[in-house]
Amino acid sequence: MTFQGWFLILAFTGVLLALTKPVGLWLFALYEGRRTPLHRVLGPIERGFYALAGVDPDEEQGWRRYALHMLLFNVALMLFTYAVLRLQAVLPLNPQGLGAVSEHLAFNTAISFTSNTNWQSYGGESTMSNLSQMLGLTIHNFLSAATGIALAFALFRGFARRETRTIGNFWADVTRITLYLLLPLCVALALFYIVSGVPQTLAGVVDVQTLEGARQSILLGPVASQEAIKMLGTNGGGFFNANSAHPFENPTALTNFVQMLSIFLLGAGLTWTFGRAVGNTRQGWAILAAMLILFLAGVSVTYAAEAAGNPMLHQLGVAGGNMEGKEVRFGIAASALFSVITTAASCGAVNAMHDSFTALGGMIPLFNMQLGEVVVGGVGAGIYGFLLFAILAVFVAGLMVGRTPEYVGKKIESREVKLAVLAIAVLPLVILGLTALSSVLQQGLAGPLNKGPHGFSEILYAFTSAVANNGSAFAGLTANTPYYNGLLGVAMWIGRFFIIVPMLAVAGSLAAKKYTPESAGSFPTTGGLWVGLLVGIILILGGLTFLPSLALGPIADHLAMIRGQLF
Repeated sequence: MTFQGWFLILAFTGVLLALTKPVGLWLFALYEGRRTPLHRVLGPIERGFYALAGVDPDEEQGWRRYALHMLLFNVALMLFTYAVLRLQAVLPLNPQGLGAVSEHLAFNTAISFTSNTNWQSYGGESTMSNLSQMLGLTIHNFLSAATGIALAFALFRGFARRETRTIGNFWADVTRITLYLLLPLCVALALFYIVSGVPQTLAGVVDVQTLEGARQSILLGPVASQEAIKMLGTNGGGFFNANSAHPFENPTALTNFVQMLSIFLLGAGLTWTFGRAVGNTRQGWAILAAMLILFLAGVSVTYAAEAAGNPMLHQLGVAGGNMEGKEVRFGIAASALFSVITTAASCGAVNAMHDSFTALGGMIPLFNMQLGEVVVGGVGAGIYGFLLFAILAVFVAGLMVGRTPEYVGKKIESREVKLAVLAIAVLPLVILGLTALSSVLQQGLAGPLNKGPHGFSEILYAFTSAVANNGSAFAGLTANTPYYNGLLGVAMWIGRFFIIVPMLAVAGSLAAKKYTPESAGSFPTTGGLWVGLLVGIILILGGLTFLPSLALGPIADHLAMIRGQLF
C-alpha cells in the first residue's frame, strides 16, 4: 500500500461528501415537483409526453396503483428490448452485419437491462449492433435508473406524509427525473468523455496499420453517450466486453475518477434528500455515515489484500502486489477502489477482472452485494433498501427501550416490520437456493472454468450479482448457455421486483399514519449510537446469512493459497 493509494481513496470520499448536498438539493426539487431553470427549455417536452400518453401529472396514486403502473411499464420495456434484439439482423445501424441475438440470450439481456442489473452474457462489440446498443440497451439505462429514483421518492413520501393514501404519481416522477436530472447530467458527462478520447460515432469499424505493419480492425460506436448513463444510473453494462478496463470506455486516470464519482453521486445525494423530505437533514447524514463506514472498511480490506499479493509468488522472490487482471494505467489502488464502489452500488462496471483478485480481495465485492447493495447502493434502490434495514434497526431499538419503535415521526408496527423482512429475505433465499442448485446439477457445474472453492465462488458470485441487480461477474463463468441465461434472468427479475412491491406497501402504510413527535422515551436516530446500530444490523444479517457460503468459497480459497494450492 502506498501514500498515493490512500490519498486517492480519501480524495474520492472528500469530493463525494462535498457534492452530496448540492446533488441532494437538485433531487429534492424534483421530489417536490418544483420548477427548475431547465423547465424553460424542457417544460414543453414534459407536457408533450403527458399529452401523448394521456397522463395527468397532478393525479396522485396509492401504493397499489403506483406499483401496478411501474410493473406494466417495465414489462412493456422488457418485451420491446427482446423484440429489438431478436430482430437485430433486419434492423438498421448494423454496420458489422451482426445476426439476431439467440432466444435465451435475448431473454436474459432484456430482463438484465430492465431490472437495472446489466449482466452481460455476451461481448458487446461482437454481439450488439449500434441500434441494439442505443435503442435496446441505453434507453433502459435511463428508464431503469429513473424508476429506481422514483421508487425512492415514493418511500420518502411515505415517511414524510401524514394520514394520506397516496405516494405520488409514477409517470410524473419518471418523466421529471429523466428530463431534468439524468439527461442534462449525461450530456455534460458524454461531452467530457468525448474530449477525453472516448469514441462517439455511428461508424462500426476502422481499419488501421499497426507499427509492426499488420492490418487491424478497431471497433467503434456511440460509446461516450452510453458510458455517461452507464455510470450515473448505476447500470454498468459496457459497450465493449472489457467494460471500463477498455481504453475506449475509460482512457485515463481522470476519466476513471469521474466514473467512480458518477457511480456514487446520485445515491449519496438521495440520503440528503431523504433528510430534507422528513424535515431533518441530520437523518440523511446519519444514513450516509453508516454507508461510508461500511464502504471504507471494504476498501481497506480489498486494497490491503491486493497490495499484499500472492504469498506463493513472494516465496519465489517475486515482490509487489497482485497486478493480474488489472490495467497498468490504473494500478492496484484505483482498481481496488473501483471494485468496491461498483459492488457497493448496484453498478457492475469493472476496470479490473474480479476473478483475478486475491481470494480476500474478491470476497469484499461479493459481500457488498450480499448485504443488499445498500452501501450507497444503486440510484434509488440503495436508499430504499437501506431504509428497510433502518426499519428493522429501529424495531430492535424499540425493544431495547421498551416502547413502540418510531422512526422520523412514524410508529413502526408489525405490518412494516413484516414487509421489510419479506423484502430483505428475498436475497438470501434466491442467492443461496440457486447457488446450491447449480453446484450439484451438471448444467450448473459446466459453467465455472475453475475447480474447487474458486469455482464455487464463480457460481456464488453470478447469482449474488444477479439477485442484487449488480451485473458484475467473476469473468470465470461460462454464462451464455440456456441454463445460466434462463436461471439468471429469473433471478434478476425476482431480485428487482420482489423487493420493490413490499417496499411500496411499506410506503403506503407509513403515509396513512399520523405524525408522532419525538419524546424523552424515543430512541435517537441521528447520533453515533444509531449509526453503529445500523452498521451492526446490516453486518449481522449479511454475515450470519452468507458466512457459510463465503467459508466454502473465498475463505477456503484463501486458506488453500496460504498452503500453496491454487485453483
